[in-house]
Amino acid sequence: MKYVLILGDGMADEPLEELGGRTPLAYANTPAMDELASMSEIGMVKTVPEGMNPGSDTANLSVLGYDPKVYYSGRSPLEALNIGVDMKDGDVAIRANIVTVSEEEENYEDKRILDHSSDEISTEDAAVLLEAVKKELQNEIFQFYVGTSYRHCLIWAKGDVVPLTPPHDIRGKEIKEYLPKEQQLLDMQKKSYEILARHPLNEERRKKGLNPANSLWFWGAGTKPALSPFEEKFHKKGAMISAVDLLKGIAVGTDMYNITVEGANGGLHTNYEGKAQAAVDALLKEGYDFAYIHVEAPDEMGHQGSVEKKIKAIEYLDARVIAPVKAALDASGEDYRMLILPDHPTPICVKTHTSNPVPYLLYDSRRQESHDWKYNEEEAMAGGKLVEKGHELMGYLLEV
Repeated sequence: MKYVLILGDGMADEPLEELGGRTPLAYANTPAMDELASMSEIGMVKTVPEGMNPGSDTANLSVLGYDPKVYYSGRSPLEALNIGVDMKDGDVAIRANIVTVSEEEENYEDKRILDHSSDEISTEDAAVLLEAVKKELQNEIFQFYVGTSYRHCLIWAKGDVVPLTPPHDIRGKEIKEYLPKEQQLLDMQKKSYEILARHPLNEERRKKGLNPANSLWFWGAGTKPALSPFEEKFHKKGAMISAVDLLKGIAVGTDMYNITVEGANGGLHTNYEGKAQAAVDALLKEGYDFAYIHVEAPDEMGHQGSVEKKIKAIEYLDARVIAPVKAALDASGEDYRMLILPDHPTPICVKTHTSNPVPYLLYDSRRQESHDWKYNEEEAMAGGKLVEKGHELMGYLLEV
C-alpha cells in the first residue's frame, strides 16, 4: 500500500466578485482534482488550533500529523534544521527575510513594505546581499545563515523569543507600528537598509525593473525544536518533496527522507514535473511508503494579491503534479491512498493567512466512491464532514 499527500500551500480562498462569486480553486480548470473528488471522500479540516497563528509552520505540522500545541516551538527553528544550523539550548532562531521597502522616505520608520519576497529573489543573489550584511553585522551573538530565495536565518545566542510581525502580513503598510521592540534587532534592521539600498547588485536590479532587495526583516522567533521521528510515530517510511526550508526542516526534524528537486524554487515557475517524478520514484522504486509533495506557489500568489497567478498556480498543481502522480500510481498496479489539501487559506482579499478550515480530498484506489461534487471550498463544506483536529487526518490517511 502506498500513500501520497499533495499540498497546495495557501490554495484555499474566499469567494471573489471578479470570479462571479467563486473562489480561485472553484474557478480554476482542475480536471484531475475534480475527477478524483467524484470518487473520493471530501470535507473540511481545521488545520490551525484555536489560539495559534495560521502560519505555514503550525499548519504543515498539523497536516503531517504533529499537534502544533505539543510540537511547535517557532517557525525559524524548523527552517534552521534544514539549513544545517546546530542550534544550542538557549539559542533563538529568527527568520531574516530580504524584503523591499519604499525608498523615498528619509526615516526608516516611515517606510512601507512593498514586497516581502523582493520579486522572489534568487538564492544566488540573496547570498551575495546577505554576505554584505554579515561583514558588518555578524558577531559572536548574532550569526546569519543563507536559506532559500528571500528566506534566511539569524541565530541569536542566548536570545529571547520576542514578538515579531511577518512581513507578508503588512504589505503596503507603514512599518512604524510593526518594527521590533528589541533594540538590537531594530538597529540591525535599520543598518541592513543602509548596507543593501546602495549595494551594486540592487542597482542592477533597479535597472532590470526588479524590486531592490534593500532591507532585512526579522520574524518567526523560536527555540530548538524536538520532533519525534515520522516512522516511529506512524510506522511508515516517509519522503518529503519541497523547495522551502520550512518543510525540508520539518522533514529533518522528523527523520524523513528529504528529496531535493533541481529547479524547484517555491515560486510560480517551479519544477512541478520534477516534484511529481520524485514522489513516484520514492514510492515505486525506492521503497518509501509515504510521499509528501509540497507546492508553495498558490501561497506566494495569494500574498501578492494576484488572482490570475493564483489560479494559474492551482492549474499547474492539478495538471503537472496531481495528474501525473495519479497516472503513474494507476499504471503501477499498486493500491494507494491520496490526500489533497491546502495547509491554510491565503485569501486574495487580505494577502495573508487565515485560520479558516480548508477543503480536503481523500481518494482510495481500492474503494472508489461515486459522487457528483467537485473539489472546492463550497462543495467540500456542503458535501463532507468537518475534521476539527487537523493533526488526526494523517493517521486517517495512513490507516493507523
